[in-house]
Amino acid sequence: MGRLKCRSPVPSDIDIAQACTTVHIDKIAKDLGLSPEDYGLHGTTKAKVKLSILDKMKDKPNGMYVVVAGISPTPLGEGKSTTTVGLSQALGAHLGRSVATCIRQPSQGPTFGIKGGAAGGGYSQVVPMEEFNLHMTGDIHAITAANNLLAAAIDTRIYHEGTQTDEALFRRLCPADREGARSFAPVMLKRLKKLGINKTDPEELTPEERSRFVRLDIDPEAITWRRVLDTNDRFLRVITVGQSPTEKGMTRETGFDIAVASEIMAVLALATSLPDMRTRLGNMVIGTSKGGEPVTADDLGVGGALAVLMMEALEPTLMQTLEETPVFVHAGPFANIAHGNSSVVADMMALKLVGREGLVVTEAGFGADIGAEKFMNIKCRSSGLTPDCVVIVATVRALKMHGGGPPVTAGKPLDAAYRTANVDLVKAGCCNLERHIQNMRGYGVPVVVALNKFASDSDDELQAVKQAAMDAGASAAVVSEHHAYGGKGAKDLAVAVIAATAQKRDFKFLYELDQPIKAKIEAIAKSYGAAKVEYSDKAEAQIKRYTEQGFHGLPICMAKTQYSFSSDASAKGAPSGFTLPIREVRASIGAGFLYPLVGDLPTIPGLPTRPCFYDIDIDFSTGKIVGLS
Repeated sequence: MGRLKCRSPVPSDIDIAQACTTVHIDKIAKDLGLSPEDYGLHGTTKAKVKLSILDKMKDKPNGMYVVVAGISPTPLGEGKSTTTVGLSQALGAHLGRSVATCIRQPSQGPTFGIKGGAAGGGYSQVVPMEEFNLHMTGDIHAITAANNLLAAAIDTRIYHEGTQTDEALFRRLCPADREGARSFAPVMLKRLKKLGINKTDPEELTPEERSRFVRLDIDPEAITWRRVLDTNDRFLRVITVGQSPTEKGMTRETGFDIAVASEIMAVLALATSLPDMRTRLGNMVIGTSKGGEPVTADDLGVGGALAVLMMEALEPTLMQTLEETPVFVHAGPFANIAHGNSSVVADMMALKLVGREGLVVTEAGFGADIGAEKFMNIKCRSSGLTPDCVVIVATVRALKMHGGGPPVTAGKPLDAAYRTANVDLVKAGCCNLERHIQNMRGYGVPVVVALNKFASDSDDELQAVKQAAMDAGASAAVVSEHHAYGGKGAKDLAVAVIAATAQKRDFKFLYELDQPIKAKIEAIAKSYGAAKVEYSDKAEAQIKRYTEQGFHGLPICMAKTQYSFSSDASAKGAPSGFTLPIREVRASIGAGFLYPLVGDLPTIPGLPTRPCFYDIDIDFSTGKIVGLS
């Protein structure tokens, strides 16, 4: 394993990453137990791991499964990715345990916006961080292409149905070959079965059956599918399409989401195999017909094409940490506007590869109220896996904010309150940590608190947090200095995590799938501290429609601000007794969940006054990227 030479003060993330010498990814793969036929190289630092490894290792035992979550963060982030990587480096490079890290691919939205990349930080990073934070192996580009192909298919189908007769549509959808014979594309047979038409020869369809087959009759007002791009662009939140004269007045209002909020990203993250992904993609509901029937990607005939675009993206990317421990990077849904976890297939692979005594460390996005809740109730249901330990990352800085400290704003200097000791302010904010601990313990899993130490933290402040964590039921609370010292700084945390994985567990979900939609939403709201849930008229109508369509048995993926338990980002600490407003409920049927939008949370972020991109450039004397964080 690589040994770090840590400097003080800690250099910038990119300076540390560029100063290290990565080993060839072949070595990382070999040390993990992979053969050359198990992966395909993408240069010398990345490899796509083939899904066949799952069959090859299906009879091997799983290792221990650790999920890293956090308290409600400041806009600066509290080092959850850094902790995930540092813990893995400690386990592998310092304690000699077989370990694999499973994390998400970062979106270019935050990379060029406010937060920066997600490779970790300091001496706990995935490298090369430039490749990690930018295009990597193109998975997000594949999602964008697939998502927008489906969007184009929707509007095109509406256009053609609006300008052609039944017979003309039939002739074009089932064109005659050179001998004059017509046939159905394989995907069309699924639609015929859905319509109750048990015929395989197009010529046998009656005029009435032809009409039902060719006309999806999509209601433009009920389309829920939106276009995406991987850029923070607030001016695309609401747009009008079809304004060219060639579209013959078929305009409609729609909008863009960020690519990582696409249902296709969720499908990628939750699929367990290529056939499962193909089925999920085809089952995605894009809206309803004017008769109220759900319309799917396979109804549009595009499910197979989406799977082709996504086929290679389903293979996780293998990379390495600064201390040469293996990292699976796969999928990248946000936790506030999506389900916020890396892929099921990466976790499944990693758990087999590390073996019975090994550990897999994965990360759930943002605070435990959203990322870890969705890990438990959505991801674990999809994978059939359950965690052995939850790590909650906390910082003195964030707890001071939750205790009533001044606002923390990206791009502005921290107030003096965050740079000087104030134990009372820290204690006041520990209510946020305490609720997260209690919520996670409710799943029947031991909790370890990782206190990510900053240079300005005093011993008394750190001790106050440790005491509050233990009083709230944590199995351990450990100060960790992995940012400054890499795995060496997280050894105590790693020891505590190993001990926690040996404890008794009694895993249980927060709600049962057969409960009504509102009951599941309200169970999650109760965990936030809400006294009641208020539904808009639109949300009420959507819940009624999904129930009638048979989608009420799906789990819930709440889209909510990450900065508070409530819908009000300024409500810090552990607010209670509030009303949680549900403005809309979308259906991600292919991914397998319903998607309530809480308050006014946008599904594509905007750029700040001074985005990160001001600092990013190329040093032409070295050919290296500068300013990436």
